[in-house]
Amino acid sequence: MKGIHFTFCSWLFLQSLYSFGATVDTLEIYSAAMQKTYRAAVVLPDSYHQNERAYPVLYLLHGGGGQFSDWLKQTPDKQLIHTLADQYNLIVVTPEGEKLSGYLDSPVLQENQFETYITREVLSKIDDTYRTIAERKGRVITGLSMGGHGALYLATRHPELYCAAGSMSGALDLNLDNWKITSEFAQQITPGFERILGPMGGQPDHYATHSVVNMVERIKENKMPLMIDCGVDDFLLETNRELHRRLVYAKVPHVYTEMPGGHTWEYWENSLPYHVLFFHKILTAQGVTIP
Repeated sequence: MKGIHFTFCSWLFLQSLYSFGATVDTLEIYSAAMQKTYRAAVVLPDSYHQNERAYPVLYLLHGGGGQFSDWLKQTPDKQLIHTLADQYNLIVVTPEGEKLSGYLDSPVLQENQFETYITREVLSKIDDTYRTIAERKGRVITGLSMGGHGALYLATRHPELYCAAGSMSGALDLNLDNWKITSEFAQQITPGFERILGPMGGQPDHYATHSVVNMVERIKENKMPLMIDCGVDDFLLETNRELHRRLVYAKVPHVYTEMPGGHTWEYWENSLPYHVLFFHKILTAQGVTIP
């Protein structure tokens, strides 16, 4: 009898582990700008289903070689996003950015209008589908690599949409000459960049005008809280240091950190919780966090 009781209690315990916790929706979002449907993952904290309150949202962008599901599949800890969503009572959205879209509206390719897609179509769909705080004070954005550049780029150009932004290992300068990479790697990725920004060295210089490292004056005007970090072994370290130097010179307050690691999922798994904590403090100051 005791054995049966123990087994039943163990079953109840295991059921409790699987019955509670953040859940994931896969949402299809049509882009009128690109006449194509993309997907996004939406991680809802467990508490979302237990009340009727509106929730703040973190938009979390993937890298240049990835896709919308990366943050759920590529981290060593596959429950990382679920855990953070539950810990901070935060909706996390990972939208599609395609392969090397730059999260920008391409001046040369009509099929690449990801600035419009993220800022208008994705935000609108998320706010219409879920109980969100559908205004600036309830939105934050960050990402890795191309997504790090994309997060700062979108937040800088649309400060009315986000109250804080971050970048992990961001490709903050789109000029490949400033990346610490081999000539073979540069040749491999150059066609992708030229697809959305035209020939390198061309006029006008779309690479310079679309690089966050050259947007310091606009960042200063926005006065948006920023968090930037990069691994000391990352090939993008110097581009991150350069933006940091320019922000310091312009007296722009920001958080900048260098940590051990390279351009890896192990690094980003370690980095993301710091970003979410940073955002949590800002959202708390905005009065929109849920205890």
